[in-house]
Amino acid sequence: MARNEELYEAIIKGDRTKVQIIFQNAIDLNKNINELLDESMIPAMREIGARFSRNEIYVPEMLIAARAMQAGLTLIEPILMKANRKPLGRIAVGTVKGDLHDIGKNLVVIMLKGAGYEVLDLGTNCSVEKYDEAITAGIHIIMCSALLTTTMMYMKEVVEHFKNNPVVKIVIGGAPVTQNYADSIGAHGYGQDANEAVRIVERLTAAIA
Repeated sequence: MARNEELYEAIIKGDRTKVQIIFQNAIDLNKNINELLDESMIPAMREIGARFSRNEIYVPEMLIAARAMQAGLTLIEPILMKANRKPLGRIAVGTVKGDLHDIGKNLVVIMLKGAGYEVLDLGTNCSVEKYDEAITAGIHIIMCSALLTTTMMYMKEVVEHFKNNPVVKIVIGGAPVTQNYADSIGAHGYGQDANEAVRIVERLTAAIA
C-alpha cells in the first residue's frame, strides 16, 4: 500500500478532525489499519520530528501535529490490540520527582507511540519507586524528563538505583539536561528533543534484542 497522502498531510498540518475522519472511514470500510499506520502515520511523525530537529518548526507546531496523530491512535489502538499487533518495544516515560512539568514528556510519549512503541506514561513527580514499578512490569528502558536544574539532579538517583541491573537502560532529557550531564551520571542515553529520544530508543531496543 502506498502512502496515504491525505493522512500524511493532515498529520503534518495538525488537522485533528481530518485525521479522525480518515481513520474512521478506514475502520468503517474495514481497510488495513496497520498499513495506514506504517506507511502514512509513522512517516509523518518522523518528518515532523526531523523538521523540529532542524529548527524548521517549534514546540507549538509539533504539539499540534502530535495531537492530531494521537486522535488517530485513539481510534485505532483497540483494533491494533485485538489484532495482536506486536509493538517494537515497551518504554516507560516519566518526569522526575519534584518536577510537575509534562509538555516535553508528553511529546516524547506521543512520538514513541507514533513510532510503534508501547508506552507506559508514569506521569510527573516520579520517584525511584515509581520507575521500579515499571521494571517490575517487564519494561527495560526508562526515560526521565526534567525542566528544572534543581529537579534534574534526581536523575542521578534513578541511575544509581538501577546501576547494578544490567538489563535496565536509562535515557534522560529536558531543557536543562545536556550530554555532559548524562555522561557524568552514567545515563545510557540523552535526547536533546523528542525526535532524538525516539532514535535513542530504537538503538537501545535493537541492542537489547
